[in-house]
Amino acid sequence: MQGYCFELITGPMSCGKTEELLRRIKRCIIARKKVKVISPQIDTREQGDYIKSRNGLWLDAVKVKDSMQILSVVSDDDTIVAIDELQFFDSNIVKVIETLMAQGKKVIGTGLELDFKGDTFGSMPQLMCIATTVDKLHAVCMKCGSDHATRTQRLIDGKPADKNSPLIMIGGDETYEARCIKCWELPDAKSEEKKSNVLKFLSRS
Repeated sequence: MQGYCFELITGPMSCGKTEELLRRIKRCIIARKKVKVISPQIDTREQGDYIKSRNGLWLDAVKVKDSMQILSVVSDDDTIVAIDELQFFDSNIVKVIETLMAQGKKVIGTGLELDFKGDTFGSMPQLMCIATTVDKLHAVCMKCGSDHATRTQRLIDGKPADKNSPLIMIGGDETYEARCIKCWELPDAKSEEKKSNVLKFLSRS
């Protein structure tokens, strides 16, 4: 049966998640399935109502403010629901996808499973658990060239972002890049400042 399934595509930035989503959507369109493509409004990298991969592929999409709005924009005729950037949605996204599956829809989604700090991102752990299939893609490390990059490196002025910087910062190649575990960096300015203060105190005593 076409519905009652949830295909999840995950991995770091620049691994081709949206490109893979678009590939699957286009196959569904060729098969004459009615597809609804959804993207969160918080993702402002593209100014129009569409999703776009890094290689230039794009497709019209409905921008929504929160996960519950998805249920109101998906019609009875839609047999495929494609959702980009799942990590940005609120916790209700799990119930929303379960509801769509119960309605007989086939859901295909993408999302970062780890944030720039290396912590699980949003509801991705729960989504990975309810998914019928999970495809974890790897990227090429932008520092050493390894083809097993699984982390997302945030850069501010060309340097690794401090772990205390805000979680959500929408950007492209100029602010994020893929890194392997060996090359991924997460400096902690507050921790270093504390160590420096302790050393100064000890040197005076």
